[in-house]
Amino acid sequence: MPAARPRLLYVTDLAYRARGRRYCDEDIHLASRLRAHFDLALCHPRDAAALMDAFDAVVVRNSGPVLGYPKEYADFRAKALATGTPVYNPLTGKADMAGKGYLLDLSAAGYPVIPTVGRADDLHLLPTAERYVVKPRLGADSLGMRIVPAGRVAATATGDVLVQPHVDFAYEVSFYFVDDDFQYALHAPDPRRRWELKPYPATAADLEFARRFIDWNELGYGIQRVDACRAPDGRLLLVELEDLNPYLSLDALPEEAADAFATAFTASLSRFVAEALSPAGR
Repeated sequence: MPAARPRLLYVTDLAYRARGRRYCDEDIHLASRLRAHFDLALCHPRDAAALMDAFDAVVVRNSGPVLGYPKEYADFRAKALATGTPVYNPLTGKADMAGKGYLLDLSAAGYPVIPTVGRADDLHLLPTAERYVVKPRLGADSLGMRIVPAGRVAATATGDVLVQPHVDFAYEVSFYFVDDDFQYALHAPDPRRRWELKPYPATAADLEFARRFIDWNELGYGIQRVDACRAPDGRLLLVELEDLNPYLSLDALPEEAADAFATAFTASLSRFVAEALSPAGR
């Protein structure tokens, strides 16, 4: 029988350093909110597989790029799937949780994403550009990303990377969802300063764009961040759909908006755990 208050293992790397962001502040704040509803402990992602048996559910938050601990993350996933341990976000995510290959699928299917190919033989499918962005299929936090001139791009398209035309976008904007409910949007007015974010008044057209990718991912529960850029022709194009451990930039929000997000997150996680621990969910 589960404890009267569910036991939650909150996976985070409080020491992780990222450019322009303090991950630890965000998780300290969110963990403090969750303690009103759960018996909660924090652990490093390298320790999650060893500790998870003592908890009713696991929530993966600001754990840093899993490239830093691929074996430990693979062990954690395998054990959670084998034991049926509830994990939030659920491990069924089809976007960044599974690598960036989904951008190939979305591009081929005609979704509004930056055109993407993975092989030199397919470069003709991309718009002609003077420069191209080359990124690893398992990249994160811009690790390994390169900008190469057109004359050298074919040599880089080796099959383990993604290739996109370099887009001179006006700005980047991110849409944040809990489950399938939109929470807030933030944008970086200066493309050279990706993490200097300001609240963004999303239009109905913006939200229709973002919801296409939330609907495509079919995650059910969880936090997702839809990252997009405003192309020169005014369209929004998907940059990535972060469904593993999206940083939330809560410090860029007014206090009431950050509080509303924490409330929505707590409610979603409470529903998720209650459903998972119910006789039907077991």
